[in-house]
Amino acid sequence: MSSINENIKLNRRNFLKMAALSSLATPLLARSESIREASESELKEAYEGSKKVKTVCTACSVGCGIIAEVKNGVWVRQEIAQDHPISSGGHCCKGSDMIDMVRSHVRLKYPMKKENGEWKRISYEQALNEIGEKLASYRKENPESVMFLGSAKMSNEQAYYVRKFAAFFGTNNIDHQARI
Repeated sequence: MSSINENIKLNRRNFLKMAALSSLATPLLARSESIREASESELKEAYEGSKKVKTVCTACSVGCGIIAEVKNGVWVRQEIAQDHPISSGGHCCKGSDMIDMVRSHVRLKYPMKKENGEWKRISYEQALNEIGEKLASYRKENPESVMFLGSAKMSNEQAYYVRKFAAFFGTNNIDHQARI
């Protein structure tokens, strides 16, 4: 029994032919009932009483523009800011998914510590004190045992400060998250 895939010979020429045919078929499909203009009732606000707030995406340091729709202090929907000078109405996949990340049930919302195999909520003060004590002990024993990572959310100036902090800490071990 031969499969369908064995009968199809897909080379560059056949791929381009199929791509051209599919692009020609799109206008024909647009005339069908599957694609139509939105009605007035579909165009109205999805969340009555919400307000739109111009802001920037926080996925990286580029600062693309988004318009967040907020209702009762909750981010309910977002649109791309068409008039934003940086993104010019564009959005990357990370930025378009930002609202889902904010709403995620697995998002970390407060400091956690694993004790006896169980995750336990701790205060910010306790978390910062424990991290500071651990870093101080590493610096005292061997500062080269620590590595600092930069972030795509950092500006050039912030990256400069992290690099300086690492040097003052006593290590040259610094890298950027984009290379990992």
